[in-house]
Amino acid sequence: MAIRRSTLFPAFVLAAGLCASVASAVAQPIKVGWLSSLTGPLSSAALAENEGVKLAVEEINARGGILGRQIELLTRDTAGDPTKAVNFAQQLAFSDKVSFVIGPVNSGEGLAATPILARAGVPNLVIGAVDELIDPKKYPRAFRMINTNAQWISSANSYAIDVLKKKKVAIIADTSGYGTSSAKTATEMLERIGIKPVYSVLVDNNKTDLTDEMTKARNAGAEVVMPWSAATGLLARLLNARGEMGWDVPVVGHPALMAAQIRKLLNKPEYWEKTYAAGYVSTTFLPDGKLPARTQALVDKMRPRLGGGEIDVLFWWIALGYDTVMMIEHAVKTAGSTDPAAIQKVMEATKNHAGVYGTYSYSPTERNGFPDSGMMMNVASTFKDGSFKPAPR
Repeated sequence: MAIRRSTLFPAFVLAAGLCASVASAVAQPIKVGWLSSLTGPLSSAALAENEGVKLAVEEINARGGILGRQIELLTRDTAGDPTKAVNFAQQLAFSDKVSFVIGPVNSGEGLAATPILARAGVPNLVIGAVDELIDPKKYPRAFRMINTNAQWISSANSYAIDVLKKKKVAIIADTSGYGTSSAKTATEMLERIGIKPVYSVLVDNNKTDLTDEMTKARNAGAEVVMPWSAATGLLARLLNARGEMGWDVPVVGHPALMAAQIRKLLNKPEYWEKTYAAGYVSTTFLPDGKLPARTQALVDKMRPRLGGGEIDVLFWWIALGYDTVMMIEHAVKTAGSTDPAAIQKVMEATKNHAGVYGTYSYSPTERNGFPDSGMMMNVASTFKDGSFKPAPR
């Protein structure tokens, strides 16, 4: 029996339309929000992380994207301002309808923005270190890529007390959300092992001279100064104050103490001596003078992008930014989609996922993915291509 063309044609058109619609949906880019403080006093880490993020996006897109979908990176400069971070988080989640958000970079911004992303149900790769940013019940789709603040503080405390044998501690932190939280955590962790700081103070990031604070720390009998701030300008002024005072007290603390920006801000190069900071196995030179293989491979890819000479930013920030995007690729490929619930399940089941900055593991009850074994104390003045020699034991 002949089939009438007029009957077949509408069905054909409908089927073709459905196929086109499905193909169009599959081809839609994967929108990734990137909350980054590219300007402002806390920009040093964000600028380096941004280089890693951009490289990873370019590499993934060059090989065809993820499941045939390109990554569309929506970068928003929060300038280190929690209010801006909140506004941009709302925009990315509710207007731009992103599938993931990386950041915010700084913990103070994260404390304000993370609850918004959680309410929107958007998977969030956390790169702020304070404990309050992670909670499997309150923020079930927030997974931390960076180490915890407690890992930084614990590493520094252990080095100051167990290796340097210093018992009289001065804590100097900034007045940001991160600095305030860190000073409290550092004090609590020291007091748990029977050490009460002899001096503790919070300082505005923009204070131009820290001589008064350092003088009070010395007068209090401090044997080690432990600063907790990501503001490189503030940390450089602290080291300058120590140097101008002629005080040879060791400085042990936040990894930003090793930033290249500090080297440029020091009044004398020797003011960087006796400065030790919590760093990473991935960016610590091995006894043979080489970096771990995955780190070296990324260094080789990044060097031409950064001018071809010495890499003058902290390389772990680049590696961390790179790993966040590669984790998105892992999650989407494994889930087979960008469905938030499926992404959450994949992340909770991720074990020993090898990146450059670290190897990550999560579970239904654990959202901190970076292992203690990835931590390493470094000597700040050994800066080379953003990596360091291990601190003497």
